[in-house]
Amino acid sequence: MTRPVVYVLNGPNLNLLGTPQPEIYGYETLEDVKRLCTETGQEAGLDIRFHQSNHEGALVELIHEVRTEADGIVINPAAYTHTSVAIRDALVACDFAIMEVHISNVHRREAFRHHSYVSDAATGVIAGLGVEGYAAAVRVFALHKQTEN
Repeated sequence: MTRPVVYVLNGPNLNLLGTPQPEIYGYETLEDVKRLCTETGQEAGLDIRFHQSNHEGALVELIHEVRTEADGIVINPAAYTHTSVAIRDALVACDFAIMEVHISNVHRREAFRHHSYVSDAATGVIAGLGVEGYAAAVRVFALHKQTEN
């Protein structure tokens, strides 16, 4: 039996995670997030595929590619949260659960960060839990898969 596949997608500047603004984003690196997601996925019986891109079109193309093979997506669109109708439209074309994740609580930050183009395409939104929000999102997929069986 194949394990369910969950893609964890990360938007622009998250490759720098752990260096800029640690008071907001913490000191964990994107490699730490990848390790956390992979370990959480293994414990939950999920296959995690992890990606990051600073390019909107690359994220859109990846969503298009995985929409027929994935069982779910965890996405931190980063700055594209507030600007990308293209990512939102690509996610809407997916026929599986999508969890939107933000490391910081975007609602306690600048007003322009309060609106997400992605949220209406997402099954759920996790914000403000630090990198632990990624693990929470992966666990949601595991629970979702258990209730399907």
